[in-house]
Amino acid sequence: MTPATAAAQRIVIENCAVATVDAHDTEHVTGHVVVSGNRIESVGAGPAPTGLEGVVRRVDGTGHLLTPGLVNTHHHFYQWITRGLATDHNLFDWLVALYPTWARIDERMTHAAAQGSLAMMARGGVTTAMDHHYVFPRGTGDLSGSIIRAASDMGVRFTLARGSMDRGESDGGLPPDFAVETLDGALAATEETIGKHHDDSFDAMTQIAVAPCSPFSVTTELLRQGAELARRKGVRLHTHGSETVEEEQFCKELFGMGPTDYFESTGWLGADVWMAHCVHMDDSDIAAFARTRTGVAHCPSSNARLAAGIARVPDMLAAGVPVGLGVDGTASNESGELHTELRNALLINRLGAHREAALNTRQALRLATYGGARVLGRAEQIGSLEAGKLADLVLWRMDTLAHASIADPVAALVLGAAAPVTLSLVNGRPVVEDGRLVTADEDAIARATREQARRLARIAGLTG
Repeated sequence: MTPATAAAQRIVIENCAVATVDAHDTEHVTGHVVVSGNRIESVGAGPAPTGLEGVVRRVDGTGHLLTPGLVNTHHHFYQWITRGLATDHNLFDWLVALYPTWARIDERMTHAAAQGSLAMMARGGVTTAMDHHYVFPRGTGDLSGSIIRAASDMGVRFTLARGSMDRGESDGGLPPDFAVETLDGALAATEETIGKHHDDSFDAMTQIAVAPCSPFSVTTELLRQGAELARRKGVRLHTHGSETVEEEQFCKELFGMGPTDYFESTGWLGADVWMAHCVHMDDSDIAAFARTRTGVAHCPSSNARLAAGIARVPDMLAAGVPVGLGVDGTASNESGELHTELRNALLINRLGAHREAALNTRQALRLATYGGARVLGRAEQIGSLEAGKLADLVLWRMDTLAHASIADPVAALVLGAAAPVTLSLVNGRPVVEDGRLVTADEDAIARATREQARRLARIAGLTG
């Protein structure tokens, strides 16, 4: 099939409620979207235009809500095979408990874990995923390649944040020494990954970010040289920031300043940077992020699971900070899907200072779509239903027992149970149909992840 032929083929979705999440939050009680090739050709109220040529599929969306695909901005896929461990720990204790196990992962494990993570997210409406992978034990194969291969096979748009750690226990860090890389080794491997896999085209399916793990697991020099590498190569930067009180204390003791000031001193604030969590931010921190347009991946379920606290998302949004949602690793968010984060972002933030005025349902949907696209640097291509953007969209069924009595479909999606996905398109191609993956065998993935989880447990000495 030639590109010209593909571009002429159209998919028409009509008779559904439409939430575009455009700049005006345009919604249609009954509307349509026309997809041509991998682009959205038109969006509007009522039925699709008549006389369209090259229509290969028409979808009657009666009883459904159409939205942009969900965008996940923070995850650790490998943790899929260590779910349910250290369930009553704070962040630092949790890391100390799990690093010795994680340090024994290999290529077979990361591939299976990536398949499980991606499958769960895609089934639940995620069309753009990301993985922050930072554990690279020596001699364990091509871990980055195995993750990228899983995303490519699944048909999901993907950003690999190639992580790294070079501060082991002997240098005052948390990970064991055998689980970290050298400074030069981490930088060289990251640059090689960018060269092999990063695509900067408009419709790129795979992109790479430079992503040293966190202030307490990397050296200052890795942060500085990592930022220089990213900007030399024209890719984005990602790390963990201000996740816990303990991290703030660590930075003050080791560097003589809080996390935000430390990051700024190493070149890690800017419009090409996004950080996960950002729970413990004061007014000056938020102002610095707003001034530099540094993005935030908000992970409410993981923050609660690890008792990290409530991020000041309403204040960040009011200041103009770009904010998206993240699943985070499934060793601290065992559900592994993003719908939970829409609901929990709204509910948990209402427990904070702003109470019922903290977030509303439209803001939660925006965080999960356009907000995520903005954080990943892809707001021009994805994140809203607008003509000319890439055809990443989800048709949610809203006429079942779980949602049929809720008049507002956006409120039903955000506050209700996880809605079934009737159709998910990524780049104009179906990834989910009637609640099942069409690009992968879910049962085979479940078997593979179970096998690799047991294998890792044996190797790590967690079982007899």
